[in-house]
Amino acid sequence: MRAVLTIAGLSLLTGQAMAEDVSIEVAIPRLDVAEYHRPYVAIWIANPDHSVVSNIAVWYQQGETGEGKGETWLKDIRQWWRRTGRELSMPVDGVSGPTKAPGTHEIVLPTDKGPFGNLKPGSYQLVVEAAREVGGRELVSVPFTWPLKGAAETATGERELGKVTLRLASK
Repeated sequence: MRAVLTIAGLSLLTGQAMAEDVSIEVAIPRLDVAEYHRPYVAIWIANPDHSVVSNIAVWYQQGETGEGKGETWLKDIRQWWRRTGRELSMPVDGVSGPTKAPGTHEIVLPTDKGPFGNLKPGSYQLVVEAAREVGGRELVSVPFTWPLKGAAETATGERELGKVTLRLASK
């Protein structure tokens, strides 16, 4: 009996030591345009019926400018706004952040808490939507099955967003 308890205890410790994170990479392309503005971006997890499971990030102009508060323009991220944005009181701790310059940006989240902590096994979509002043808007959806397996899931935008990658990352 004593050996069984010891083996069970060791397997629990090993599971925690080998815990993994989820890595989300979002590429914002450099556009050759006369008037460039950083895009507002929303990232969330959705069910197959498009209902929102959890918000992951919202990048927007957080300070006040000559055109007003950045929160005023969040409604331009249309799908996110209709599904969950209008119900939120911004800023949201752990979700809100400033706009990002062109390049690849990574978000790393633990699998045991936060948006992925209570995710039930099943099919989902990682949704990334971008809207840019004097520019366009684009929505990229990355279907995935939870829990994630070893392979990365990817999708690529056409103009406002580049490659979006979702994968497990060892701690």
